[in-house]
Amino acid sequence: MKEKTFIEDIDESIYDFRYEEDEADMLDSGITSEIIAEISEEKHDPQWMRDFRLHSLELYHKQRMPQWGPSIEGLDMDRIVTYIRPKTRMRNNWEDVPDNIKDTFEKLGIPQAERESLAGVGAQYDSEIVYHNLRESVAKLGVVYTDLETAMWDEKYAEMIQKHFMKLVPPTDHKFAALHGAVWSGGSFVYVPAGVKVDIPLQSYFRLNAEGAGQFEHTLIIVEEGAYLHFIEGCSAPKYYAASLHAGCVELYVGKGATLRYSTIENWSKNMYNLNTKRALVAEGGKIEWVSGSFGSHVSYLYPTSVLNGEGARSEFTGITFSGEGQDLDTGAKVIHNAPNTSSYMNTRSISKSGGGNTFRSEVVVKPSAKGSKSSVSCASLMLDSESRSDTIPAMDIRTNDADIGHEAKIGRISDDAVFYLMSRGLSEEEAKALIVSGFADNVSKELPLEYALEMNNLIRIEMIGSIG
Repeated sequence: MKEKTFIEDIDESIYDFRYEEDEADMLDSGITSEIIAEISEEKHDPQWMRDFRLHSLELYHKQRMPQWGPSIEGLDMDRIVTYIRPKTRMRNNWEDVPDNIKDTFEKLGIPQAERESLAGVGAQYDSEIVYHNLRESVAKLGVVYTDLETAMWDEKYAEMIQKHFMKLVPPTDHKFAALHGAVWSGGSFVYVPAGVKVDIPLQSYFRLNAEGAGQFEHTLIIVEEGAYLHFIEGCSAPKYYAASLHAGCVELYVGKGATLRYSTIENWSKNMYNLNTKRALVAEGGKIEWVSGSFGSHVSYLYPTSVLNGEGARSEFTGITFSGEGQDLDTGAKVIHNAPNTSSYMNTRSISKSGGGNTFRSEVVVKPSAKGSKSSVSCASLMLDSESRSDTIPAMDIRTNDADIGHEAKIGRISDDAVFYLMSRGLSEEEAKALIVSGFADNVSKELPLEYALEMNNLIRIEMIGSIG
C-alpha cells in the first residue's frame, strides 16, 4: 500500500470527471442585453422577470468590482458563458434522466443518499435543474420542493415568489448580486407550511460541468411559523484551466418560532471563483442555523448573513475552511440584530497549508432597537507550514450599551510540546499531528451531515510524513 506523504495524495478524483459539452448548447460569452434577452426567451420568463433582469443588468454595468477581498483579476467576465441550454427537461423519475447526467450524480452518490436518508433531492447540471423529487409522505404535509421556474408559473406560488425574489439580496447590494439578478438560472423553491416539521433533510446538489462557464442558481426557502426544516446544499466541479464562476444566491425566510438549518459543503475545483451570496431573515423567536464547509475554489467570497428582525430571534453559524496551494478563501459571516433580546453565535475553524490563504471576515451589527441582545464570535486558525497565511478581520458596530458582545480569535501552528506529549504516549509523530488536526476540526465536523463529515475528515486527515513543518 502506498504511503501518503502529502495532503494532495488524498483522493479527490470523485469530483474530477467531465463530459464534453456541445458548443451549440451554449449562449455567447459575456454580459450584454442581447444575451439577457435570449436567456429570458429560453426560459419563458413572465414580463416582470424580464424587466427585473434588464434592470439588474443596468446596475451590473454601473457598479465596481469588489475591492474588499482577494484579487479576482483572473476572472474575465467577457469570457464567461452565463447560460447553457439544458440537455433535458426537468424529470421527477430518476430513470428518465439522460445517462451521462445520471452517471455524474451516481458517481457523486446523490441517488444513494436520496434512497437512504433524504426526504427530497434536487440536482442541477450546469444552468438548469434536471431532477427534482419529494417523498410523497412529505408532500402530503403541504411541503413544496421544486425548481424555481416551475413554482414561478404555479398560480399558488407565483405571487409569493414575486414578493420575495431578491428582496433580501437586492441587485443593488454589490456587482455580483446585480449579475445574478440579470443571468440567474436554476435553483430551488422550498415552502414549509406553518407547524410542519420536516424530520428528514432535503438536499440540492449543483454540478458545473462546462469549462469557462458560470453557475447562477437561486435558492428561495420560506419556512412558516413554528415549522422546521434541514436543507443540505452540495457543490462541485471538475478541474479546468479556464476560470469558472459561481455567483449563486440564497434567500431564506424563517417565520415566527420556526427553525431552519442550512448546511453547505462547497468543494469546487481550483479554477473556480466562488462569489456566492446568502442571507436569512428571521422573525420573532425564530432560529437560523448555518453549517458551512468551504474546501474548494481558487478564490472565495462567502459571508452568510442573518438579519434578526423579531424579538428573541437567534442565529448560529458553524464553519470550517480548508485552503491549499493556489487557494485564497475569504469567508466568514455577518449578523444584524434589529430587535430586542436577539442572540447570535459564530464558531469557525480554518486550516491552511502549502501556501494557501484563509481570511475570516465577520461583522456584528447591533441596532439601538436591539436592547438585551447577545453575540459571541469565536474563530481559530491553524497553519500547517511557514508558507501559509491566515488573517482575522472582525468588525463590530454596536449602537446600544444594553448588549453583551464577545470576540475571540486564535491563530497558530501545531505545538511541538503537544506533539512531544502525544509521542510520549506511544504515537508516532505523524499520528500525533493527525490527531491534533482532527481534534482541531472536530467540534465543527460533528455539526455536518454524516456523509459530508466523512468527506471533510478525508480531505483534512494528515496521514503522511514530513507534511507539517
